[in-house]
Amino acid sequence: MSAPDLAQLRRHLHRLAEPSGAETATAAWVAETLRVWAPSRLLTGLGGHGVAAVFGAPDAAPGPTVVLRAELDALPIPETIDLGHASRTAGCAHKCGHDGHMAILLGVARELAARPPGRGRVVLLFQPAEETGEGAARVAADPRFRALEPAWLFALHNLPGYPRGTVLVRAGAFCAGSAGLTVRLVGATSHAAYPEQGRSPDRAMADLVTGLACLPIPFERHNELCLVTVVHARLGSPRFGTTPGDAEVAATLRAADGGVLERLKQEAAALAGRLARTHGLDCTLAWSEEFPVTWNDPQAAALVTDAAKAAGLTVDAPDESPFRWSEDFGVLAALGRGAMFGLGAGRQQPALHAERYDFPDALLEPGVAVMAALAHRALAAG
Repeated sequence: MSAPDLAQLRRHLHRLAEPSGAETATAAWVAETLRVWAPSRLLTGLGGHGVAAVFGAPDAAPGPTVVLRAELDALPIPETIDLGHASRTAGCAHKCGHDGHMAILLGVARELAARPPGRGRVVLLFQPAEETGEGAARVAADPRFRALEPAWLFALHNLPGYPRGTVLVRAGAFCAGSAGLTVRLVGATSHAAYPEQGRSPDRAMADLVTGLACLPIPFERHNELCLVTVVHARLGSPRFGTTPGDAEVAATLRAADGGVLERLKQEAAALAGRLARTHGLDCTLAWSEEFPVTWNDPQAAALVTDAAKAAGLTVDAPDESPFRWSEDFGVLAALGRGAMFGLGAGRQQPALHAERYDFPDALLEPGVAVMAALAHRALAAG
């Protein structure tokens, strides 16, 4: 597939942008496009809107199942830049590059149709709901996906800030694990002239915001990557005659080690409970968007390096160890030997999740080259 064809696919996918769990049109279009290349099997509705195309020659020798994954969903970020292929979905756009990842996998489908595996099979998985951390677990729980018995699983993610086309890989922890915490504090309102007659959560909320931000300090002293980011805080409502009766604080907890992340979650819950008791408040906790640490199997990471070199790409180690951002690919990687790697998107490329971000089309051909080479090397590895 030539560069213009890949770019056309990518830009059409960009226009279709849909949020996590609602990728109906995107999944349907991907499935329709895959049928052109006549996969051995085409599975739809995996874990929601997931699509999987299975490629294997009818006379192929027995061999492993190799899974290559891309993501279907976009972000709840509005399209604010002038693009000829701008998102048609209000308040939603591909600001993480999943449109490019999908186009790369469609390019691999074309390659596999022309050169079917001589042994085993390759599964191209288009996964839903990556951004919320729900999609991989739902796909992994689907009996149809488990029946494929994946032995090798790989995924790439474009990485702005690195030289375009450079493959970034390491064994071990590649992406941090994370969890979203929402704390709701409930007291009692009063007349603003008599605040002592109520139970305002104002002081507890202030202490919670600062306390959460300080939780990583003991872990950092032991050189653990650990971070708490307060992403939302609300106290009552703007009614000048009434004191607030409730408050809400949301934070994202991150760590490079699953055990550290679990201890951090316990510390955050204990802090919220202590502050609520101190100030005579009711307290409820809710956890959401939980991502495991993405752990790269050493042999799978070595295959990525070999495939990148075979595709004529430079291989390097990422600057961050591991990356602070999270990915639910770790759920899938744990089903076999898995590895995620980065593909440099350019030093001047706007950052992921930035409003000015748009996937660089020049990255599509290198992406197809390394993923196709990776599929064939994994099949040969057995």
